[in-house]
Amino acid sequence: MAKIFNTLTRRLDPFIPGGVAKDSTAEYPPVTIYSCGPTVYSYAHIGNFRTFVFNDFLRRYLKFRGYTVNHAMNITDVDDKTIAGALKEGVTLKEYTDNYTQIFFEDCKTLNIEPVEHYPRATESIDAMIDIIAHLDKKGLIYEKDGSLYFSIAKFHKYGRLSNVTSMDIKAGARYDADEYTKEDVRDFALWKAPKENEPYWETPFGKGRPGWHIECSAMVRKIFGTTIDIHTGGVDLIFPHHENEIAQSEAAYDEPFVRYWLHVEHLLVEGSKMSKSLGNFFTLRDLLDKGYSPRAIRYLLLTAHYRKQLNFTFDGLTQAGQALLRIDNLIARLNDIKQEKPINEEAEKRCSQFIGSFIEAVDDDLNIAEGIGTFFDFLHDINTLIDKRMLGKADADTIMHILNHIDSVFGFIFFHGTVTVNKEEIEALIEERNKARKEKNFTKADSIRDELYSKGIIVQDTREGTRWLIKS
Repeated sequence: MAKIFNTLTRRLDPFIPGGVAKDSTAEYPPVTIYSCGPTVYSYAHIGNFRTFVFNDFLRRYLKFRGYTVNHAMNITDVDDKTIAGALKEGVTLKEYTDNYTQIFFEDCKTLNIEPVEHYPRATESIDAMIDIIAHLDKKGLIYEKDGSLYFSIAKFHKYGRLSNVTSMDIKAGARYDADEYTKEDVRDFALWKAPKENEPYWETPFGKGRPGWHIECSAMVRKIFGTTIDIHTGGVDLIFPHHENEIAQSEAAYDEPFVRYWLHVEHLLVEGSKMSKSLGNFFTLRDLLDKGYSPRAIRYLLLTAHYRKQLNFTFDGLTQAGQALLRIDNLIARLNDIKQEKPINEEAEKRCSQFIGSFIEAVDDDLNIAEGIGTFFDFLHDINTLIDKRMLGKADADTIMHILNHIDSVFGFIFFHGTVTVNKEEIEALIEERNKARKEKNFTKADSIRDELYSKGIIVQDTREGTRWLIKS
């Protein structure tokens, strides 16, 4: 990878895993990535999944470029929201968060998001949190008030580098106990909270209590990776205060850089507006599935915009995503129809090589997947033209299919068909019955069978090579 935009430096920086340049990709250590994961108090919404799909694309592209990856995504299973949810439902915190954790994993699988190497849970990382607090205590950077422990921002002079908050903004000695607070409001944040009635708590050398939100991610990074990591990802809404506070407590505790590259994903809009329940444009993944949209089209649409640009998620966009996927499926069907043996077509071979080179050039420039997808559809157009001219043989078709499989290791939407299950024998039998009805000029029956297949998620196409079928996107 050439360069990525680093929120910390506010510029495109050369990507150097481990911080030391090597002669080849194979020589680099595994790329260490930490992604802020879900707070498991409810269903994740499509804005969350824009970031999670980006995380997936990032790890897939790194592997495509020859790196190995060591990736962690946390599960926040103790905070104000999870505690409130468990109390409201009258169940234990673990019962409550286990349910939504399972739902999150199911949704990730639905969108073809690869599992990462580590899924640490906050409640299983209390020891690491206490270690950070102990280091900060020795350096005189924390203070106690009413049984809670706070980080003193005024004593950490590097505070504000990520979010560009200046020392003039800091309200010295002002404290904040909630897990989230407003932008432009900089206060000492709670590391460890005194227990309240009916809240879970842990026994520690600092007394009974539970962690503040910000300490959780710092602790999980330290527990898994032990030192500076390469990449930390999250939505732009986490830059301040969450990620700023992570940097402060981690670097103050261990006297080393916390993260080399910070990558932040812009907001998702729905039909041009910020997603809001009051506007009726707030959707979870399952809401969209219930409306009949395919996971494949949703994944495609979530990938189409550059991660540092807002994505306007529209229902027209989902329809267009389905049409784009149908173009891909049509090409695959045409390639499968090529049975004739011919000498290797040099033009096709050259175009495959050009495509991979153009794709890498595009995406190496700050992970520009939007331009990368553009090069992909240019490639599809050129291959269709060669097929139209009957210039390709089976060997060429096999080479192109190999390229499609290779690039799909990044996209995850070419050969992925979501939750559609296919009984090939049943489909082939219905198509044979339909063809028979057409020969007998029983077009009412033929149309009825076509409609039946469509209801099963199958599109039937009549071509000069015969009848083919595709899975509906």
